[in-house]
Order: sequence, then structure tokens, then C-alpha cells
Amino acid sequence: MTPPAYVVRVVEDPADREACFAVRKEVFVVEQQVPEELENDEFDAGALHVLAVRDDGVALGTGRLLYGEAAAGRTGGDPAVGSLGRLAVRKEARGLGVGAALVRGVEEAARGLGLAAVDLHAQASAAGFYQRLGYAGYGDEFYEAGIAHLAMRRSF
Repeated sequence: MTPPAYVVRVVEDPADREACFAVRKEVFVVEQQVPEELENDEFDAGALHVLAVRDDGVALGTGRLLYGEAAAGRTGGDPAVGSLGRLAVRKEARGLGVGAALVRGVEEAARGLGLAAVDLHAQASAAGFYQRLGYAGYGDEFYEAGIAHLAMRRSF
């Protein structure tokens, strides 16, 4: 059986934005039991969001890019570094390359904004995934929303 075809696009309309939040709620709030008040934050409004959508319109995954002032607290204040976050892929779409495609979509958007690198806070269990995509860990393990994380960066 051939995996479903999908595209990754930058979110530009309210329907896509709502699809992003629905995927995030399914993955983070329901599946991982992250409190909803931690999952949604003040940075969503100004962030660049990407969405993976199947040919039939079903949302498969999402991610976001913080840049400028919004990213400063996660990137050591370097204005040339963006912050990838809220990467979420629906359970039925895992293993199809959707996560990697979303990361590459965020990176392409970051380059388009003139950024030189992207940082992220990887759940410790996903660090290998990001390493395979060229990210290198730095610093000590830390906890966000009760989940172990590692800071990672990829320079372009």
C-alpha cells in the first residue's frame, strides 16, 4: 500500500491555523497529557506555522517557528537564530516522513526570513530524530511540562 501523498505549507488562513491547533491538542494535550494552558501560549499569534496536509485535506502534522524577539528567550538572544517548536504529528501519520518534512518546511521558512540557524527543545525521546536531521545537542537536559528535553541547534 502506498502511503498517502501530502504537502507541507506555511499557514496563511484561519482554517489551516485551527487545523494546527487541533493536531497539537490531539498530540500534546490528549496523548502526552500536557496541560492545555501550557500547550497554548502567547507566542502562537506572531509565530510562523507550517502544516502537513494529506491530498484529501486531512491535517497530519504541524510545527511553528519563532523568530526575532519571540525567539530570544530560547536562542540565547541571537537575532539570527529561530526557534522551532510545537512539532506534532498525528499517531496514524508517524513513520511516513511527515515529521522530517515539517522540520524541513520550518527550516526553509527560517532561511526565507534570513535566519542562520534554528534551535529547538527536543523531547529527550526524540533527540535521535533531530540528530538524523543535522541538529546537535548542547547544554544539560531540562524539563518542560514535566517531560525531559534537550536543547539542539542546526546552522545553515
